[in-house]
Amino acid sequence: MPTFRIAPAVADAFPDTLIALVTATGLRGREAWPHTSAALEDLEQQVADGTWHPADETDPRIEAWHTAYRSFGTNPRRIRPSVDALGRRFAKKGTLPRINPAVDSYNAVSVRHGLPAGAFDLDQVAGDVDIRPADGTESFTPLGEADTVENPKPGEIIYVDTTGVLTRHWNHRDAHRTRVTEDSARVAFVLETLQATRDGDLLNAAAQELQGLLAPHAGQTAVSYLSPAQPQATT
Repeated sequence: MPTFRIAPAVADAFPDTLIALVTATGLRGREAWPHTSAALEDLEQQVADGTWHPADETDPRIEAWHTAYRSFGTNPRRIRPSVDALGRRFAKKGTLPRINPAVDSYNAVSVRHGLPAGAFDLDQVAGDVDIRPADGTESFTPLGEADTVENPKPGEIIYVDTTGVLTRHWNHRDAHRTRVTEDSARVAFVLETLQATRDGDLLNAAAQELQGLLAPHAGQTAVSYLSPAQPQATT
């Protein structure tokens, strides 16, 4: 199982970072996930009723990511943090995408709590995963664009294994190679905050909620955390 590591440069630049790793093995993505379906429908009903709305860039949770993106040279209004992009789409359309149960689960948790979320098929991950600044030589194939190869900008924060980049701009977009499908059996889900002092309890609640959606459809689930004080965890 791969080890996830926060590089010292990231820990120094973002000292209040906290990342939850929710791992699931024996995942069964082709059966019905009624609790996930209900979570999506509940959020959509709240938006339709006007009783709740997704966090936008005026929210401190999103604003912190915009500030971070600018610090490593990414324009967050052109290339948005995942939770910002998902929330904007949700607010505009009134519905959340249905991809597959595992992806739908982390999308629901992400938008409900205003925290970026992603996932990696661990059977497609090569070696360990580092969260570090790019040097610009790494290669990235965006989700859904199997024939495209990009190079991140030097200094851009990336998730990267021994083969290539898994996520560009920290959490803007995942790689095609490690995408989660209905047949993914071993998956690491990631939830992130840059403001652990303020939002650590929120992140923990989100991780527990995601684990609760996954557990009925997995052989085993677990939650671990990465921070500058505890910069690595094995899934």
